Amino acid sequence: MASIVERPTKGGDITYQVKWREGGTRGAAGQSERFGNRDSAEAFKKLVDAHGQHWPPGWVRGKGFVEPDTHPDDVPWVTWAERYVDRLTGIDDRTRDDYRREIRIHLSLLQHTQHSGEVVPATVCNVTADDVADWVRAEEKGAPNPADLSKWERRPADPKSVRNRHGLMFCAFQAAVEAKPPLRTDNPCKGTRLPRVDDHVDEEMCFLERDEYQRIAAEITDPDARDLADWLVGTGMRWGEATALQVRDLNLNASPPTATIHRAWKKAKKGSGRGKAFYLGPPKTKKARRVIALTAAQADTARRLTAGQPPEQYVFRAAMGGAWRHANFYNRKWLPAVRAAIAKGLPRRPRLHDLRHTHVAWLIAARIPLPAIQVRLGHESISTTVDRYGHLVRELDDEITAAVEAALTVPAPAPAFTVVPAV
Repeated sequence: MASIVERPTKGGDITYQVKWREGGTRGAAGQSERFGNRDSAEAFKKLVDAHGQHWPPGWVRGKGFVEPDTHPDDVPWVTWAERYVDRLTGIDDRTRDDYRREIRIHLSLLQHTQHSGEVVPATVCNVTADDVADWVRAEEKGAPNPADLSKWERRPADPKSVRNRHGLMFCAFQAAVEAKPPLRTDNPCKGTRLPRVDDHVDEEMCFLERDEYQRIAAEITDPDARDLADWLVGTGMRWGEATALQVRDLNLNASPPTATIHRAWKKAKKGSGRGKAFYLGPPKTKKARRVIALTAAQADTARRLTAGQPPEQYVFRAAMGGAWRHANFYNRKWLPAVRAAIAKGLPRRPRLHDLRHTHVAWLIAARIPLPAIQVRLGHESISTTVDRYGHLVRELDDEITAAVEAALTVPAPAPAFTVVPAV
């Protein structure tokens, strides 16, 4: 930690020198700053300690906090973030629209607090790490409605949403660092302490027991809708993947039978000229293009639904013969069934996507390893699978402790051999 040393001057006054080693490590270069009174020295010492024995950002030796010179190409933060998203390649229109909405509603709340304490609009060059930390705290806290404090003007964001938005912010600032010429020398999002997703995972996901799913399924009176619900919970497919599945994607004569994910439904951007709200596009990620093994019962369902149908026909079809739409299925089939099951004692209110989570929970309970689950779900990285579902592996605690105990048990030594001399 930093220390304060009193230094007398030739005029008989006392100055207060704050001393520390850069980074707090032994052998590092010594640093110091001098003050005319103890209160100022104490305040500065706290800043040095709070920043890990480094100079506080923005502090100039002998001058104090100094606002950096304005970069000639500096632009408002929102303008830069939107420009960054507009120039991104390799994303579809829906994703670009989602990013722009996040900027408009959430990232636009980023502000810069000057050393004087005055809050000013954020620009791509003036934002500091402290500004980003303030933004994260504001996202977590939310904003009550000033006219009615029992309501929210902006609800507290869950940890996953905060992380996703911070990730977009990080990338936009990194683009400023890597610009030619650079607009910044550092990324203010680097090192931000973010909320832990695993502390809130149970609030975000609903895992159904088998009997709980059956209680909901029993309330789905439309047999076509019941087939689709059973398929979702039985394969772990995303909604957009299962409803885009076509006859040609099935190989029901293989051993085991399979379904291949080639495409998924995408939401079209308004004014895109596509003419429809949804269109068929590639799956969510590269690894989402995958082959899923089917059970014999699932293969029988697929045969029944596709008998006599052309290769391009959808496997799951709504009443008029077209593809299912999420809002239609959720509001007319799924939600009424869930409400009916709740009225009869079901303790949960699952979303449609929770059928995918439930599928994973059943696989983990059956001792299926996470890497195999990653492949089946089409996650791009095993870390996604582990972060989202790793806490469920607690069901294997008995097997884990038994394996450790067996490994640490020292066997009794084998009896020594007696050497018999040759005759």
